[in-house]
Amino acid sequence: MSTLPLPARPHPRLAVGQEGPILTLTLDHAPSGNAQLPSLWRTLAQIGRDLAPEVRVVILRASGPDFSRGIDPDWTAGSGDEPGLRDLAALTATQETAVADEILEYQKAFAIWSRTHALSIAAVQGEATGVGMQLALACDLRIVATDSRLRMHQPGLGVLPVLGGTHMLVELLGYSRALEICTTGREVMGPEAARIGLAALHVQVDELDDACRDLADAMLANSPSGIRAVSSLLRSATTASPEQQQYLERTAFVHMLAALRGGDA
Repeated sequence: MSTLPLPARPHPRLAVGQEGPILTLTLDHAPSGNAQLPSLWRTLAQIGRDLAPEVRVVILRASGPDFSRGIDPDWTAGSGDEPGLRDLAALTATQETAVADEILEYQKAFAIWSRTHALSIAAVQGEATGVGMQLALACDLRIVATDSRLRMHQPGLGVLPVLGGTHMLVELLGYSRALEICTTGREVMGPEAARIGLAALHVQVDELDDACRDLADAMLANSPSGIRAVSSLLRSATTASPEQQQYLERTAFVHMLAALRGGDA
C-alpha cells in the first residue's frame, strides 16, 4: 500500500522533513515556547498512524530555546481558537463520558510512538514542562541538552499528567523517584536526567541534533527486522512474566531463523 508524502507543515506549529528512512518532526512555534494544543496532538497521532513503511527512525525535536513549555495557556483559559480546558470542565457536569473520550483522543497522540514500526528519539533542549515532558517520555529514547529542564508540574496546579507520563515515569524510574518528581514539581536538569535513566545521554545544546543523527545512523546500520524484533521484545518485557517473555523471545527467534532460511532478513 502506498503512503502519500507528508506535507511540510501539517499543523501551524509543526514542521516535517524526511531524509531517507529518517523522519524529523519539529515543534515549531518558538514564540510560545512550543506550547501545545489538542489539534497538534491529533496531527501527531495521525502521522504516527500513517507512518510510511520506509521510515525507520522518527526524531522529534523543537525550534527555539525550549522543547515545549507545556499546554498553550490560551487553551487552558478557554480564550484560544479551540475549545479549552475550562470548556471541558464545564462539560463534566452533564457529559463526563464525552470528556473522557476527548482525553482518550489526546492520549493517542502520545501512545502512538511506542506502537509504530519505527523507533523514536526525542531531542530535548531548554524547558520541557508538563505535556512537553510527557511528549519526550512518549518517545522510545531521549537525548537531552545539558541546559534541559524537565518538569512534571501538573499536581501543583490541581490537575494531573494524563498523557502517558505517569506510566513512563514509573517504568523508567520506579515508583518512589516518579512520586518525588511529580509531587515536588521540581526541574530535572539534563545531566541528572541521563544519570537516573530519563535520557540515554546528555550533550551540549549545539551538539543535540548531531547526537540524535548519530544515534539514528547507528540504528539504521543494523538489520531492520532485527531492530523491529528486539524493540518489540524490550517493550513487552516491561509487562510480561518471565515465562511469557521467554515464549515471546523463542517465537521471535524462530521467525527470524525462518526468514534467514528464506533470505528475507
